[in-house]
Amino acid sequence: RGPTKEAPTGAGETPAPIPTAATEPAPPAPAKAPKRLAAEAEFRTVTGIDLEGEAHFEETPEGVRVVVDVEKAPPGKRGVHIHRFGDCSDIAGQSMGSHFAPRKHPHGLPPQTERHLGDLGNIEIGKDGTGRLEIVIPEANLRPGDTLSFVNRAIVIHQGEDKGTQPSGGSGKPIACGVIRPD
Repeated sequence: RGPTKEAPTGAGETPAPIPTAATEPAPPAPAKAPKRLAAEAEFRTVTGIDLEGEAHFEETPEGVRVVVDVEKAPPGKRGVHIHRFGDCSDIAGQSMGSHFAPRKHPHGLPPQTERHLGDLGNIEIGKDGTGRLEIVIPEANLRPGDTLSFVNRAIVIHQGEDKGTQPSGGSGKPIACGVIRPD
């Protein structure tokens, strides 16, 4: 034990030791914050499309936050969806499967709550070829193997606008695809 200091006392009182670094136990270490799950995808394109971009995913208390950034893309509104399979080997042949719909809801557009889990809406691409889409999907997660997880699936940008129609929005063929991988 190290030396202690004495607190001032009144007349006739025994001084109480003042705790010092040598006599006081160390405070407990702060608890580590849980690691936030994250994922990303880099887009590949079909022949004739020069689009470049990526998508970032972060699991938050509200759901999965998705941020899609593109450049060199054809101007206009383009439907964006999560598809069932993380396979972009044949974008034109749709190797990525259909829209991700684990809850079996019909197709729809945000903010509809009963829609395919993979229905992200449209990205607006300006005349300069750049665009950004930001959305939070409440029921989704980034836990590999979970039935509601976006990990190891594909994010797809389509040639046209998603109009919210059945069965899949009428947004046309895929022009870009990225496999969603954990960070």
